[in-house]
Amino acid sequence: MHTHPHAFGFLNAALRDGLSLSRRNLLKAGAAGFGALTLPALLHARESRRTAPKSAILLWMAGGPSQIDTLDPKPDRPPENRGPFGVTKTKLPGVLVCEHLPKLAAMLDRFTVIRSVDPRNSNHEPNTVMQTANPLAEPRTNPEARSYPAIASLVAKFRGANHPAAPPYVAFMRSRSHLAFAGFLGKQYDPFLANEAARLPVYDLVGTDTGKLSGGKMFELPTDVSAERMGDRQSLLKNFDRLRADIDASGTMAGLDKYERQAVEMLTGGRVREALDYDREPQATRDRYGPHLWCRQALLARRLVEAGTAFVTLDLSYHTASGTWDTHGDNIPPYGGIRKGLGPLLPLFDHLITTLVSDLDQRGLLEQTLVIAMGEFGRTPQLGTQDSTDGRNHWPYVMSMLLAGGGLKHAQVIGASTKDGGNIMERPVTPGDLAATIYRHFGIAPDSTYTDPTNRVLNLLPAGGDPIRELF
Repeated sequence: MHTHPHAFGFLNAALRDGLSLSRRNLLKAGAAGFGALTLPALLHARESRRTAPKSAILLWMAGGPSQIDTLDPKPDRPPENRGPFGVTKTKLPGVLVCEHLPKLAAMLDRFTVIRSVDPRNSNHEPNTVMQTANPLAEPRTNPEARSYPAIASLVAKFRGANHPAAPPYVAFMRSRSHLAFAGFLGKQYDPFLANEAARLPVYDLVGTDTGKLSGGKMFELPTDVSAERMGDRQSLLKNFDRLRADIDASGTMAGLDKYERQAVEMLTGGRVREALDYDREPQATRDRYGPHLWCRQALLARRLVEAGTAFVTLDLSYHTASGTWDTHGDNIPPYGGIRKGLGPLLPLFDHLITTLVSDLDQRGLLEQTLVIAMGEFGRTPQLGTQDSTDGRNHWPYVMSMLLAGGGLKHAQVIGASTKDGGNIMERPVTPGDLAATIYRHFGIAPDSTYTDPTNRVLNLLPAGGDPIRELF
């Protein structure tokens, strides 16, 4: 039977941390910005190294989608291997995908399919190896694993946002165990949790819309602290700064005024709040994406990119444990097997990713935005795991993924799996290779290093890796 706990105890899933802000924590963040100048200093650092806008959107398919039943079908194999779905031809001659991905098939020339991703050592709860490019980031075997920073957090540190008033790393999170956080880098590089700031429909653990809305209150100040009062605090700090300005020959104190204003703007509304306001989008665009939670989040991800966020992650899961894409079998609710579990997800994903990529392209954002879709590992080549008739177990030996945009060369399939889809046959692509590709996209030097709280020097690519050459 399925044995995953709902969350690891050491993750303190019930605690708010990083930039997951309640009203109280919002004030804490404001106090930190005004008192210690942490946020203004961060804004200053971002602006000082700002270059041409670059961004990435990660569609995280929490649980591990089956490679055979999605992007790497095996139609000539026996039923117990090939699975219950048929296939469809794509825009790329000779390339097939699952029959439930017709929109993707029709525009596959805008994508790259990688069929030889090596997810060894990857697991879920938490889902950190693929998101950190570190094979040691597996907390079931390494107590230090949760401290390895996400690729997105490293982008936040070394590249920053594309606009000084936007958070560099944003996530729509279903479960704390589905995402990698900043770890050694410090909580200032944790994701800004947009699901707590945007008004979004509430879905239950099996994907049923409850008719309720959640979030949207992050930017609402408590009744006893108005925006004017926040401004008064800034004015007070400014007066103290003026007392020191006459001895500051470099002009640093005068320059701080600008970044303090930007800090106030980020914390009290403005750019980010508008980006997360779904109702500001024209009705025609909202209709195009559709009302589903994940599609709304994809639309908001595009708006965040427009607002200046560098990296957005969407946790595509209903369930808060191992993830909705963890299709072990029909007798293991709420995950289901391939037909009942994966089947309903694919048309939704098909619509979401093709709509997002098309929208980015039409708005002139696709060249600067790298879109990535993947999970943490693949699934077993044989059906019927864990006494089910229609499930596949975890398979950390080969997986498939999708890429689009980012100014890269697409319209191709990279790598191949064996005849049964169970192992890599040619051109393995490691998590380090994927990370190196992302860092190159953002213009981050691959030999960059950072220090942990004990001043230990750590490498940007802890297990090595090279940019995927076929994309450049």
